Amino acid sequence: MQLSVLDQSPIPEGSTAGDALRNTIDLARWAEQLGYYRYWLAEHHGTPGLADASPEVMVGPVAAATSRLHVGTGGVMLPHYSPLKVAETFSMLSALYPGRIDLGLGRAAGTSAGIAYALQRDRRQPAPDDFRDQLEELLGYLENRGPATGPFRQTAAMHFESPEPWLLGSSAQSGIWAAELGLPYVFADFINPNGEAIAAYYREHFQPSARLREPRVGVATWAICAETDEEAQRLASSMRMLMLMLYRGGLIPVPSVEHALEFLAHEGVAAETLPVGRRITVGTPEKVRATIEEVAQDYGAEEVFVVNIMHEHAARKRSYELIARAFGMA
Repeated sequence: MQLSVLDQSPIPEGSTAGDALRNTIDLARWAEQLGYYRYWLAEHHGTPGLADASPEVMVGPVAAATSRLHVGTGGVMLPHYSPLKVAETFSMLSALYPGRIDLGLGRAAGTSAGIAYALQRDRRQPAPDDFRDQLEELLGYLENRGPATGPFRQTAAMHFESPEPWLLGSSAQSGIWAAELGLPYVFADFINPNGEAIAAYYREHFQPSARLREPRVGVATWAICAETDEEAQRLASSMRMLMLMLYRGGLIPVPSVEHALEFLAHEGVAAETLPVGRRITVGTPEKVRATIEEVAQDYGAEEVFVVNIMHEHAARKRSYELIARAFGMA
């Protein structure tokens, strides 16, 4: 099993988005030293708590700051983009960093309905739900088989350096499409911790393609690690408050541990139960390793992407270090 990182570029309370993005580059360097295999950047819009609205902008700096890591997106929310523009952007990145660029693709908005509408170029009507068509058009460009006829026929003369495409999802439809198109698949367990049957469907119905002969499953899961359970729970309070406020429509930067502990105490419920409906592994290296292995086994996953949000950048780095050491990587 390979271990990788999914970074949401959290903005700590009292810091700026620039600080958060520089932390991302620093964490990527650290992840490479620790032996992680991939480093993916998430896409979120319209929130003061997460800095990376354009992961394609961050892939280049992260790849430049490292030498071995596979760097990519977790993911590009394709409904916001032109397939040709995505193909051109990631062809450039793949030309600069051959064999190291991943293109993880999703269809979620990565934001609220209002911000998603603001991101639309044409606002005369709701955006069409044509993700499957967008995806097939994009894959055609990346495989250098642009249409020979029709309004896009000029693209057939273009040449693209191809990243490794992945399909991301947190619902059944993404697993169906990944199987039909012969794409590697990553399930967002940190969003929906009930995807085992979807991953099993993907494996059972996978259609081999020129890009992938056998099904390949990854899973992204929350994990916050510290030397003791108590310290890990303390550090996790920042993320718990952030998520709880998000559910209530309150968008905030990542609160300090002290701020979060005070808020959660006022809620009058056990902090470890929040947010409801999410699987969050919090604890010592031994506990975190056992849970990651259990999640990987449940999904039949060859790769696990570890996600965490904390206020203290040093604590985030330490968490990834302890997990790497627990798996004998560092």
